Amino acid sequence: MKELNITVPVKALGNEDLSDTDRELVRLAREATFRSYSPYSHFSVGAAILLDNGEIVTGSNQENAATPSSLCAERTAAYYAHSRYPDAKFTAIAIAARDTAGHPLAAPISPCGACRQALLEFETLAGRDVRVILAGRDQCYLLPSVASLLPLCFTHFE
Repeated sequence: MKELNITVPVKALGNEDLSDTDRELVRLAREATFRSYSPYSHFSVGAAILLDNGEIVTGSNQENAATPSSLCAERTAAYYAHSRYPDAKFTAIAIAARDTAGHPLAAPISPCGACRQALLEFETLAGRDVRVILAGRDQCYLLPSVASLLPLCFTHFE
């Protein structure tokens, strides 16, 4: 038997350590949390995606009583970005959440498995890594790619 150790490179940065572009993505992701419709979970999430054409598309989680029919912020933003700009490639995504009082969560949050797989599709379409910024109140995690969120991922059938 062979045992594999899988490691994921994550940079923990203060908000002041982010580039201007990344700070703007985080700001827009946080702003998007206020457009969340989350009457069931009370968990407001926002996402902001930077495209290679310079556009930034945001999304927020949208819930309904049939919980599996709800949609996370990351997929809302991704599907809208691709439908609005089908030829543009994703370059980065920022994800943020807030509490019911409207304050950013202290710790960064990570996308669910379904969102990781959906975002991986757009990284594959881009043909290059899509940076991921997970934003907490005082600290952000910077990951080099969507694939780094989904070790042992698959991207196509053979």
